[in-house]
Amino acid sequence: MDERGLDHDGTIAREGALDRVPAAFVPVIEAARARITETFDPTRLHSAYLYGSIPRGTATPGVSDLDLQLALHNEPTEADRADTTTIEVALDQAFPQIDGVGTLLNSTQTLLSDLERHDAGFFIACLCTPLLGPDLAAQLPRYRPTTLLARETNGDLAHVLPRWRAKAAEATTDAQRRTLSRFVGRRIVRTGFTLIMPRWGGWTSDLPRSAELFGRYYPDRADQMRIAATTGRAPSPDPAVLDMLINDLSPWLAAEYTAVHGEKTPRPQ
Repeated sequence: MDERGLDHDGTIAREGALDRVPAAFVPVIEAARARITETFDPTRLHSAYLYGSIPRGTATPGVSDLDLQLALHNEPTEADRADTTTIEVALDQAFPQIDGVGTLLNSTQTLLSDLERHDAGFFIACLCTPLLGPDLAAQLPRYRPTTLLARETNGDLAHVLPRWRAKAAEATTDAQRRTLSRFVGRRIVRTGFTLIMPRWGGWTSDLPRSAELFGRYYPDRADQMRIAATTGRAPSPDPAVLDMLINDLSPWLAAEYTAVHGEKTPRPQ
């Protein structure tokens, strides 16, 4: 992998690996593997993956969360979601190294579909680290930092803004605002980065670096994007921060994204 996150052939390199997991998080990963295996038998679970800062080797004990992706043989059921929540709660309570656990549940059919080829498929192939089962990346293409990839990964920001505004209006405690600001900050930075990704010609998931690269192309919005990156790592309870991110930076970013890359292909409701 070079400094732009690319392999020798110019395709985006897979960014994580089990041997990059920091020592403090190794017991967490071992426990996650054991609990997933105990909960989901092979007729339900195809494969499991890590993603985020832990497999990238950049996680901070007590600050970073554990991110998991489960690929099921069939579409997830309510029972699958309930079992996943049980795993999340158990791991979060058992390990002070992590600040929360989040799990994505999808069927292999969805992850390998043509519709998701440049979104969920890219996510599996380049941003996820295999933990259990056969690696779905073997059935997916190699990816390049193109406008197609930009459009299909983050070309739907305008559609999520009403939901963010509703959640911000409902957030009445510092804890609720921190949870929302963390999510919003991360999503904004990733969208900002993929906006400029084809021009820069590479890939990174690092929030500060993403914000810095964005600022090279949009200096007038650089300070706001740096705040978004900081908030994505150290969430803020300040309503003014949420207001800036949701009602100022995001609408501009959504409009610019559509102008540059177009809108993401609609998904079934």
